[in-house]
Amino acid sequence: MPQVAARINDDQERWLKDYFRTKSAGAEFILPWAVDTFFRAIANIKTLFTGAELKAIVEAHKDVRLMPDNSRLSYLLLRVHDACEMNNVHMRHGASKSSLESKLKSLDDTQATALMVWASAFWVSRNCSAESLDEYIRAY
Repeated sequence: MPQVAARINDDQERWLKDYFRTKSAGAEFILPWAVDTFFRAIANIKTLFTGAELKAIVEAHKDVRLMPDNSRLSYLLLRVHDACEMNNVHMRHGASKSSLESKLKSLDDTQATALMVWASAFWVSRNCSAESLDEYIRAY
């Protein structure tokens, strides 16, 4: 099985050891579980939005470097609002700004974070292009 070197803080390390006896045992459970949970969540979250809205969300995350401390609904709302106001990303993709914002407001922080990770991931993928955006929003 491929190995991954992750950076965790002292509290996270203590938590893994408390719940799984060892840091390695915890990491071997948590990481695959988190990845599977992420993809299930994205599949469900994406059904809430139209293709045009998803494109606007992805475009709003171009050149964004996500940080755990900035991964909450409030940041997603701000990012998409600014992208709509300053760059008209909603109009470019044929989405209603009010509908998009209303749907985003219905998300919780965990759903918002998953959507932000998914949207940002497009821009670092090897296949990021206007043509592949249609494929990307349909995937999963």
